[in-house]
Amino acid sequence: MQFVVKILKPDSGVGLTLLDAVDAAEAAQLATARGLAVLSVGRPSLMTRLRAPRGSPFPLLLFSRELLSLLDSGITIVEAIETLVEKEGRAHVRQVLQRIVTAMRQGRSFSSALEDEPRDFAPLYVATVRASERTSNLGEALSRYIDYATQLELLRARLASAAIYPVLLMAVSLVVVLFLLGYVVPRFSHVYADMGGDLPFMSRLLLQWGQTVERDWAWLLGAVVVLAVFLARGGARLALVGMASQLWRLPAIGERMRVYQLARLYRTLGMLLRGGIAIVPALEMVSGLLSPTLRPRLVAVTREIRAGRSISHAMDAGGLTTAVAVRMLRVGERAGNMGDMMERVASFHDDEMARWAEWATRLIGPVMMLLMGLLIGGIVVLMYLPIFQLAESIR
Repeated sequence: MQFVVKILKPDSGVGLTLLDAVDAAEAAQLATARGLAVLSVGRPSLMTRLRAPRGSPFPLLLFSRELLSLLDSGITIVEAIETLVEKEGRAHVRQVLQRIVTAMRQGRSFSSALEDEPRDFAPLYVATVRASERTSNLGEALSRYIDYATQLELLRARLASAAIYPVLLMAVSLVVVLFLLGYVVPRFSHVYADMGGDLPFMSRLLLQWGQTVERDWAWLLGAVVVLAVFLARGGARLALVGMASQLWRLPAIGERMRVYQLARLYRTLGMLLRGGIAIVPALEMVSGLLSPTLRPRLVAVTREIRAGRSISHAMDAGGLTTAVAVRMLRVGERAGNMGDMMERVASFHDDEMARWAEWATRLIGPVMMLLMGLLIGGIVVLMYLPIFQLAESIR
């Protein structure tokens, strides 16, 4: 859910930013974690939603790679971004980069200029750049972010590749079922119109559906169009959120979803800690990465660490660890390299998730094929069952 937050920035005055949060209180908390003074929080108006840009997202990883290459060649940050403006062909990206150049030529810092573009530069990215400005080592910060984003993209690609076959199988099966129910069954309803109560019960229900489709097809088509518009305007996201909340309750799937989110949490925290950001501000910045199920636990962990508890103990008590993670975190505390250790934990669980996704794909594919085959075969059998019954009575 999006909220419009009116904020007071120390260097540029009053401004507005859009944040994704569960409620208004969480939106205010996210803005405060960025170091912004919150004046008010509200829902975006209809005009704000219509005016929101719907183009392709800002290529943050590509921008970081190109910027790092230009900085390594010895040119200044402003000249590097101006070079990217000149080569950029996409209007939206060029406008964003031009606004950043203008802000920096007015004397503002790079991180402050990025903060004015919350749709294109996440708070984690801004915080990483701001931390690097204290040590004058922007190149190292960009390298850390590139490694971080590359690992996340690799994990997403693995999971997406594993999901292609089941999704494709379900889509094809759904098309076949809709064709049978929307075209074939209504045609069969004419054939059996005079048989009436002589039909088996399930066949009668199926043929009644066919008659309903043929009689009220315009209403049904209108309902499908309304549903498609609803899904396109945000209903799909609400449906996915509702499905995810139900999947969290399933023991096996819910645990895998928790491990996936914890791996992303550890990788992000590791990047921030290696960038010189303290653990408490880092925990406040990453709260948006977790699902609403885990966010209250992260708040409790942050409170415990602020009170003086060790990171491993607080995260273990808050349920934000696994058996492997808690031991590796303790080693990281003793060795003083918590950032590196968190990234190792994330890599371990990323590999574990990839193996699980491959195993699940091998299992789900045949199971879905069997279920869809039974569904399609059942519809066909119910359509032809009266013919078999009639042939048996004649014989």
